[in-house]
Amino acid sequence: MYSHITLGTEDFDRAARFYDAVMATLGHKQLFRFESAIAYGEPAGPKLFILKPFDGGQAMPGNGVHAAFIAASRGEVDAFHAAAMAHGGRDEGAPGPRPHYHPNYYGAYVRDPDGNKIQAVCHRKPAPEPQ
Repeated sequence: MYSHITLGTEDFDRAARFYDAVMATLGHKQLFRFESAIAYGEPAGPKLFILKPFDGGQAMPGNGVHAAFIAASRGEVDAFHAAAMAHGGRDEGAPGPRPHYHPNYYGAYVRDPDGNKIQAVCHRKPAPEPQ
């Protein structure tokens, strides 16, 4: 649905440490890194860019804006949240079901160290319990 999302940072190295850990939980490794920009995703597919604003102004999170990343499992959502908390993120909604969206919605919301709101969401049914 989207080409890419760009989030600004005031501390590029701190943001890189945070996003390297958080995006890895969803299977997204660094695509590339330049002096002031880092990307995760696919070369010709969806991407996340983290960078210092091009205009040199202060990076500020949008009020009411967040980026949601698809997780393959509820375990990935849990790992995403744990990695965010371990790398300077703030909890904005612990991992859990959100049945008011749909019966299988399972998500977690966090703020990165710059205040950007991000989420991991799994739209699948819970994995069956081992017998």
